[in-house]
Amino acid sequence: MKIRNRRKPTTTFQVAPMALDAPRLTTGWIEEPYLKFAGQHEHVDPKTGIPLYGPASLGSFRHKREVHVGIIGTSESVDLARRYYEQASYGVDGNDDHAPFPGCRADRGFRCDLVFDSKLVELITRSEHQDIMSTRSRRERFERLLLTLEIKLRFLTQKDHPLDYIVLALPTDLYGKCKTVDYVEKGVGPVHRDLRRAFKAMAMQYQKPTQILLDTTTGLTDSKRSLDHPSLVAWNLFTGLYFKIDGLPWGPVALPSGTCYIGISFFRPMGESSTLRTSVVQAFDENGEGLVLRGHKFHWDERQRGKSPHLSEDLSESLISMVMDRYKAEQRQLPRRVVVHKTSRYEPEERVGFEEALKSRGCLYDLVSLTPTSNARLLRAGRYPPLRGTHFSLGRTSYLYTTGFLPSLGKYPHGHVPSPLQVADHVGDTAKADLLREVLTLTKMNWNSANMEGLMPITLRFSRLVGNILRDVPSDREPQPKYKFYM
Repeated sequence: MKIRNRRKPTTTFQVAPMALDAPRLTTGWIEEPYLKFAGQHEHVDPKTGIPLYGPASLGSFRHKREVHVGIIGTSESVDLARRYYEQASYGVDGNDDHAPFPGCRADRGFRCDLVFDSKLVELITRSEHQDIMSTRSRRERFERLLLTLEIKLRFLTQKDHPLDYIVLALPTDLYGKCKTVDYVEKGVGPVHRDLRRAFKAMAMQYQKPTQILLDTTTGLTDSKRSLDHPSLVAWNLFTGLYFKIDGLPWGPVALPSGTCYIGISFFRPMGESSTLRTSVVQAFDENGEGLVLRGHKFHWDERQRGKSPHLSEDLSESLISMVMDRYKAEQRQLPRRVVVHKTSRYEPEERVGFEEALKSRGCLYDLVSLTPTSNARLLRAGRYPPLRGTHFSLGRTSYLYTTGFLPSLGKYPHGHVPSPLQVADHVGDTAKADLLREVLTLTKMNWNSANMEGLMPITLRFSRLVGNILRDVPSDREPQPKYKFYM
């Protein structure tokens, strides 16, 4: 008996292609935000507003007519620093691509005079210089220089003489030998230290703002180091100087009053296990001024490498409570609205903690995640990139160009192709268009330079920079709350 294998009849199914709706694309443009200067005058560009009108705090109690400058360095580097500041204070010529620097004297620019006095000089002696340079151990060399600088700072700040601003004039060879150091600490593991960060963290306890100035930056040496245009260098140094002596170079025009802007990032304290993180909080008011707050330590499992560090619900609530308490102590009232900026998305527990803390205080709020991205871009017809202020949405995701072609200058000041910021998350009470306008304004509040635009809002830009320095501040020492000590 033969058994035949019979194949089962096959059935062919035709699957209709899935029809997907094309994402809706919308575009728009936000006009360049104005800034305020002396006499309530307004302009979009600090490099025009300050020469024309003077800094915003001119005529107020915050403005100093004289700035007493102290200097730490070798005899040669001190001489170079003094000559540079004295020459630049009269003004620096510009060119087709760089605005001239108007100077820093009673009758021009920042409208104050720099005062130098031999009593406000602390020399790094030839013997000290040679001892540091001849030290073979890189770690010991780094620590010896830092200790020497601390001694000089202590002497300088204890003198019975007016002192507003300290320049650390570092000779090139000393800086080159001590710029960074990497070593392994027993029981801790690899440690990386940076001289600028370590100096700033140490110097803030003497409560005087500082500026590190290399010999080569002055342009008065034969160095072949490539430098920015001299007018740009002067703009950046003197803008920072004016803010560090408690002046207000400029202020925003259209930020809603009673709003507290918070920037959050994370860092690992030096000497701690790699599984420990600390949050950094920057609290700004509607004038663009604010405070540095060091948040709570929390455990972060490094095995979760696919996710960015984030806070638990309890820590999120505690963080908001800390900011609200400090804001009330400074402003004598709670903010009517709170805006929280992060570069990473809000995890569910994190969001719940923030929202519960803010709801309990009865204020309006917005939780916003802002991330630079090159995954989505607009192409503009012609030879120039999209205008700064251009925004577009693909479905529910929004993008904002905070860098780009500047119509007020008639040019694009950067060489690279601009990328937009992605609004990766937003929960809150403010319309998207108003939220983007705020972000664009906050990109103009960087007093480390006088540029009229920046990629990131000051909340996030400073939170990262501050975190780099806070890692060097011992956990048992309260960090200075003012930004001028971190610049």
